[in-house]
Amino acid sequence: MIVVNTGKFSLITIAVGAVVMAFSHWVNVDYLYFASYTILQFIVLATAWNILGGYCGYVNFGSAAFFAMGAYSSVFMHKFFPVPIPVLIVIGALVSGIAGLGMGYLTLRLRGSFFAIATLALAVVLQTLVVNWDFVGGSRGAYIIRPETLELPGGIEINYIEYLFFLMLSLAVFAIITARTIERSQLGFGFATIRDDEMAAEASGVPTLRVKLIATTISGAFMGMAGAPFPYYIGYLQPSSAFGLEYAVNSIAMPMIGGTTSWIGPLVGAILLGSAQQYATVTISSAVNLLIVGLMLVGFVIIAPNGIVGLVQERLRKWRQP
Repeated sequence: MIVVNTGKFSLITIAVGAVVMAFSHWVNVDYLYFASYTILQFIVLATAWNILGGYCGYVNFGSAAFFAMGAYSSVFMHKFFPVPIPVLIVIGALVSGIAGLGMGYLTLRLRGSFFAIATLALAVVLQTLVVNWDFVGGSRGAYIIRPETLELPGGIEINYIEYLFFLMLSLAVFAIITARTIERSQLGFGFATIRDDEMAAEASGVPTLRVKLIATTISGAFMGMAGAPFPYYIGYLQPSSAFGLEYAVNSIAMPMIGGTTSWIGPLVGAILLGSAQQYATVTISSAVNLLIVGLMLVGFVIIAPNGIVGLVQERLRKWRQP
């Protein structure tokens, strides 16, 4: 039954993605592609963070590190041996997934705030390494010159920004399908037992360390996939942009605003918060983005401690009661 439901959900999600792509192509506004790319990127990051932070209950402050590893793996390959972006996405997933596995093996024996501080230290260490690595630009940064158009088979040319938008839309669809599949699988039930009571789960025979390592690997891999196309989107990559505070903060705030116990929570939070930030960037300044995050996070923690999805579920539960 779960397999059938997952298949239907996958088809519906892909269909929605195709509709979004067709609508964007019909409108054909460059800024729409830029803004939508950013929102989709945050959907992937928020979903990736939620696999470890929401499903397992392990708060990860190192999202920017995994995102940057995906981005700098693209810079490395661009200088060493240029390959198509879909291949870079796979490479970014491998690099960040292996790093997530290693980080999990070293830090998952820690719990609570100790684990969170350890993930933050990982980001600081990696940023220091990148700043002193001249091959990928070091502190000066690196330019990535992307073509204006991309020629598809059959001689069809499309705008390169539209191509990047399509790739990130595909990643967002893939991340959502994966998150929902995990949530309704035996692995997801293992994640939930760890989140509710890890000691009881371990006493019941759940291989907690193995399950948590799977979570850190999947979470890191998706963050690396989100970061891989980033140098081609921005055109110039430097440590301050790749390891930006907004990636660490947004990837945590978006699931918390939307709801951390369900796949739809990060999606709702990313669309809501990402749209507000893009609107503020155009009308005011991008400098207020973190202010918006703080205000919305405080507001939703007071109004809806379990996120928007939790608030809606609670209201529906009360409405159904006689």
